[in-house]
Amino acid sequence: MGRIVAIGEEPRIMGFALTGVVVCPAADAGAVRAAWRDLRTDDALVILTAAAADVLGDEVLRTRPPLTAVMPA
Repeated sequence: MGRIVAIGEEPRIMGFALTGVVVCPAADAGAVRAAWRDLRTDDALVILTAAAADVLGDEVLRTRPPLTAVMPA
């Protein structure tokens, strides 16, 4: 089974760690892109903060993962 990963601003995603989600705090655009590039091919779900989704833009649609969810702003 693949991992669930959360990418975005640290205060918005750290609570997910309590449920076993792999958290990737990203304080700036470069960190968001690096976390996205570092995803495994078998990751099942990626949760993005609204700001992280804005940074990635259409890249989310052009590439994996199989399922991506964006948190409300």
